[in-house]
Amino acid sequence: MNKKTRLLLTVILTLAVATTINAQPRRGQRTAFKTDTVMAHDPVMAYEDGKYYLLATGMGISWATSTDRKTWEVQPTPFLKDIPGWTRDSVPGFRNHVWAPDIIQKDGTWWLAYSCSTFGKNTSAIGLMASERLSGPWRDCGPIVCSREGRDQWNAIDPNFVVDDKGTPWLTWGSFWDGIQLARLDHSMHLATKPVTIARRVALRDTSKAEPNPTSRFAGRNAIEAPFIFKHDGWYYLFVSWDYCCRGAKSNYRVAVGRSKTVSGPYLDRSGKDMAQGGGTIILEGDKKEYEAAGHCAAYNMNGEDIFICHGYATKQNGAALLVQRRIEWTADGWPKL
Repeated sequence: MNKKTRLLLTVILTLAVATTINAQPRRGQRTAFKTDTVMAHDPVMAYEDGKYYLLATGMGISWATSTDRKTWEVQPTPFLKDIPGWTRDSVPGFRNHVWAPDIIQKDGTWWLAYSCSTFGKNTSAIGLMASERLSGPWRDCGPIVCSREGRDQWNAIDPNFVVDDKGTPWLTWGSFWDGIQLARLDHSMHLATKPVTIARRVALRDTSKAEPNPTSRFAGRNAIEAPFIFKHDGWYYLFVSWDYCCRGAKSNYRVAVGRSKTVSGPYLDRSGKDMAQGGGTIILEGDKKEYEAAGHCAAYNMNGEDIFICHGYATKQNGAALLVQRRIEWTADGWPKL
């Protein structure tokens, strides 16, 4: 949708940031390099055999590995070496620049969801791959869900897996149009139910009253995307990103949250307003000192610690999108605090 103006600028900025931090490979030399400040747009994380894997938007998915989440080894090759041909058939204009992946381990299998789209359009697809190991090989499982311009009032990008207390998998996704969608998955991790809207900024009928979209006149004005559901202490917390990414230092991305006792919702913010009716409690936004804006988050309990990650548009790096990591603390009444 109207996210992801990564283009080649993402690759260029990645190398530029790395140069200021660590020794940089010579131009054209395809080799891994280490840095403590890693460029990452739409980051997610996984852990296996003592190693953290960081996946992000990029050609075939950008990735890095770490043993301590401090020093990262940025990999020069795509995480997915082969993108299935059906993605280009389903999404005209898609050329392997994969957006916003998500990854989860369930029943001994790693499942990887990835977004195929073009800027400002909702003809999109969320693909699925599976592997027994994070290092691969990955096998194509086809699309989980597709959206079509003129048919669907939602956009099939920004996937996030969540498994409920009964072990049932669900998928949430969405960007602009009619907001954030949720559907139950079957045992093969494909849709078992029709999508339901669980969060939006404004009702679809009222989007004409919202702030004009500065990035795409095609995507509309319902400025919400990038859902992530995190379970904690009997609650499901729905994190979403409000406003606009992908504009460098002009970005105004920020993260809002609500919670529900059931994965299907409704998700209410701290004041009790339903996120499907525009509710949401802000948990993170740019401080204009370190980051101009921040968003597209993920949350995990890893090795006994609740952590929150996202990308932040760095003030001192001309708005370059850098990995942000924060510890999650919990208030007395059960709300997350970074």
